[in-house]
Amino acid sequence: MAAEGGGAKPVTQSRMENFRKVRTSEEESPLPFPDLPPDVVEMKVKEGSKIRNLMNFAMAQMELKGSRQIVFSGCGRAVTKTITCVEIMKRKLGGLHQVTKVRYKTLLEVWENQDPLPGGPAQNLTVHKNVPSICILLSRDPLDPNQTGYQPPEPRHGLGPQLSNAGEDTSSSSTKGLKRPLPPPSEDLLTKKLQVQVSDSPRGSGTTECQPDGRH
Repeated sequence: MAAEGGGAKPVTQSRMENFRKVRTSEEESPLPFPDLPPDVVEMKVKEGSKIRNLMNFAMAQMELKGSRQIVFSGCGRAVTKTITCVEIMKRKLGGLHQVTKVRYKTLLEVWENQDPLPGGPAQNLTVHKNVPSICILLSRDPLDPNQTGYQPPEPRHGLGPQLSNAGEDTSSSSTKGLKRPLPPPSEDLLTKKLQVQVSDSPRGSGTTECQPDGRH
């Protein structure tokens, strides 16, 4: 970055340390979904947003107020949190059609000089930054399956029977694979002498006999 003014020199790293970011704003742009109702709810997810607060409001709109569609949007570091909110709602409600649009958005960052110098850089610097952005539409009503980014509804509890069957199969197979219990040892085995094979011994090869409770 460079300071404005005739003959101004580029702002060095040492001088940039005097700047502090005081404000960030997003460039307004329409939602990339045609034929949206005018009263559609848009959940603008920020980097510092709490997922619990977002989901409480979004679920109230879909369940209590009967909204048919809702949009989640986020940019930059909030993209991952936006996707997390969408997945939570899909699992809780089920049967939702989805359309995902990815694009770039412009952020405006305002940096303020905390230690201005005579003839130095401007008091404030405005930085334009292009960051990835995501918009996800969830709808109870069917959407056009031919449009880019469409995903059909996921079946409710689709993994439940599979998991239970897998658990039953695992338990039954593990039961079948268990060996039969060994019979109790006979008295002949308990009283039989132990024989320890001695190999490569200086005294020569042979066997050493000993009693379980006697001396060698």
